[in-house]
Amino acid sequence: MPAKDIYQDTVKNALIKDGWVIWGENFHIQVDEESLAMFIDLVADELIGAEKNGRTIAVEVKSFQ
Repeated sequence: MPAKDIYQDTVKNALIKDGWVIWGENFHIQVDEESLAMFIDLVADELIGAEKNGRTIAVEVKSFQ
C-alpha cells in the first residue's frame, strides 16, 4: 500500500466541508485480472439534498516537493 500523502487529510477535510461523505481511504482497485491495479487515496459520495442520484468520485492526492 502506498504511503499517505502529506496533503491527504487537508483534501479529505475540504471534501467533508463541501458535503462529501468519505467512504474509503487508500482504496485498491483491480482494473484487470492480470496485473493492472491502482490505489486511490479517497473515495467519496456527495449528498445532494433529497435527490437519490448522487455522484461518486475517486481522488488521487499528490504533492511534489
